[in-house]
Amino acid sequence: MKIVLTVGRYFKQRFGQKVRKIPISLSGFTCPNIDGTVAKGGCIYCKNESFSPSLSMKKKNGQTGSSLESHKTIFAAKETESSSQHSMQWHTSKITMNPTLSYNPLLSHQLKELESQFNYHSQFHKNKFGISKYLVYFQSFTNTYAPFDTLKALYTKALNFPDVVGMSIGTRVDCVDSQLLDFLGEFVKQGKEIWLEYGIQSIYEDTLALTNRGHTMQGVKELFAETRARGIKVCAHLIYGLPNETLDMMLHSLQTILQYGVDSLKIHPLYVVEGTALARMYKKGQYTPISLEDYGEAIIRSLKIIPPNIIMQRVSAGAHDESLLAPKWCFDKNIQMRYLREQLKREGIEY
Repeated sequence: MKIVLTVGRYFKQRFGQKVRKIPISLSGFTCPNIDGTVAKGGCIYCKNESFSPSLSMKKKNGQTGSSLESHKTIFAAKETESSSQHSMQWHTSKITMNPTLSYNPLLSHQLKELESQFNYHSQFHKNKFGISKYLVYFQSFTNTYAPFDTLKALYTKALNFPDVVGMSIGTRVDCVDSQLLDFLGEFVKQGKEIWLEYGIQSIYEDTLALTNRGHTMQGVKELFAETRARGIKVCAHLIYGLPNETLDMMLHSLQTILQYGVDSLKIHPLYVVEGTALARMYKKGQYTPISLEDYGEAIIRSLKIIPPNIIMQRVSAGAHDESLLAPKWCFDKNIQMRYLREQLKREGIEY
């Protein structure tokens, strides 16, 4: 029986106990393929609330957050100088994070959000499951797409929370540079577990263009090597069931990423939620979602070729509300995992 190195098993080996990832979604963060830097509108399938607990919680509570709607009313600061003092005049603006921003008026608010979300989620998991070690997970949008000083402040605060063993940062391959890698590498030297989660999704340029990723695969292999050279772990995200992709194409994306060198993988099915460009394609009959059976076959074949030392962080995903259009089997992750585990067990694989 081949036992898959899940992230839970890895953390148990590494720290001798369970470690829970704490999801963080901060106001002002966006992506370069949303703000017009490389594209507009975001990925055709993207609706961050469908996979971010913290973002969903903020939206339900009516708080300004990192959703597209909230960006319309984010406060920005206009600096004015006087001979005696430095004052701030606040006004409504569409200011969002990007690396060229000379001043971040949201930083104080973001730091408070970070602390509030960490305290809420960590206390929940401590009270309900007895978990006492945490990995802060900057989840929604591109969490390295901000001024460097902002990133330093947020990451440093996150790693100084009690019982935090490390940090995982969701990002894109076109939003990480050597300065950031050097900074994160210093935390590794201090014994912290640092991950960069790169959204790859597919290695096919036609697919990346169709899904409006706004980047290519050029330089990705080198970036992975630079990241790992500093002791930072690389987690690559892949999506199965993207438009026009066959099973062989999905497996080729996986094999290519493995050749590049990664420490961990997240694989999940593409699902269609309301309010996305993919939803419009689906309603027009231009996209057919992957079936549970085909997805199961893809996962079986994937896990057969993934080396045993690669950490599997995810093989399922879904949306658990009325926004999900298709496939309906993505409504319940328990259904997915029950089916996948049964199929994998028949192939001599324990997930």
